[in-house]
Amino acid sequence: MATPSDVSAPTPTPAPVPTVETGPAAKHPRAPAGTGTGAGLPPIVPRRRPGRQLSAAAALLLFAMVLGSVVRNDAFQWSVVGQYFTTAAVLDGLLLTLWLTAVVMVLGFLLGTVLAVMRLSDNPVLRTLSWGYVWIFRSTPLLVQLLFWFNIGALYPTLGLGIPYGPELFSVKTVNLLGPTLTAVIGLTLHESAYAAEVVRGGILSVDPGQTEAAQALGLSRRRTLRRIVVPQAMRSIVPTAGNMLIGTLKGTSIVSVLAVHDLLYSVQLVYNQNYQVIPLLMVATLWYIAVTTVLGAGQYYVERYYARGTSRGLPPTPLRLLRIRLAGLRARLRAATAPGGR
Repeated sequence: MATPSDVSAPTPTPAPVPTVETGPAAKHPRAPAGTGTGAGLPPIVPRRRPGRQLSAAAALLLFAMVLGSVVRNDAFQWSVVGQYFTTAAVLDGLLLTLWLTAVVMVLGFLLGTVLAVMRLSDNPVLRTLSWGYVWIFRSTPLLVQLLFWFNIGALYPTLGLGIPYGPELFSVKTVNLLGPTLTAVIGLTLHESAYAAEVVRGGILSVDPGQTEAAQALGLSRRRTLRRIVVPQAMRSIVPTAGNMLIGTLKGTSIVSVLAVHDLLYSVQLVYNQNYQVIPLLMVATLWYIAVTTVLGAGQYYVERYYARGTSRGLPPTPLRLLRIRLAGLRARLRAATAPGGR
């Protein structure tokens, strides 16, 4: 009689290991088995979006209609626009506009930075004074401020320096001191500094407080922490808004024409008051404003890209790089379409 130990147990058959397809066949479960290379699979067709295509065609048609009406409209008198586009009077006004914009932005952000630091100070007096300055100059229209400074002589006919309740060292008449250009600089600077203070303050508040705490733990002074750690990181939030302010200031300088400052708009007005070519001269000013703001916008892009270093894995491509990539892709598609057997 055989014992259990004499009977050998049958060897179990290992279960088949399922194979995991990682190629194109894995994305198409209905593909025939054994293909392996994805041969015979149905082509992947992108989803059709007729609404998007129709809206794009309608937008292009509308743009072509507007562009055609502008080009073919004889009332614009493009020959007159080309004649006055680079005249000495227009270029002198453009240079004054650029100079005024640069001076106002530099002085405005210097004063705005001081006001922002005062607003963030622990001193209640400094906080109150900064808040009051921003409140007053943001609540008053720019035109009112310019007219007020232009007529400041009615309030203070003379400005002097001397000892309080003592002799006066020197004095000067306000009319001789504040001309139209200086009045425009003062009015625009005081106005822009109120907005710049809020821009700088918002940028500083956007920095993680842990950065300041780490700097204090390392023994850095508050001024050095603000200059070397906080401000460079705050620039990522400051630059986009500051760029918009720069462009807005460039266009806002046209309001100084009410003070007879010979900026771009006032220079154009002087010309069309003589030859009565109003529309062509206004187009000259418009084209110059568009050209300058385009250059400033491109500069703003590169400044933002500079301060974005270290915040992401890769910086976005520059416009020239993006154009080269798209041209390369277009050439590749053309070669594929013109190759033998290409579709």
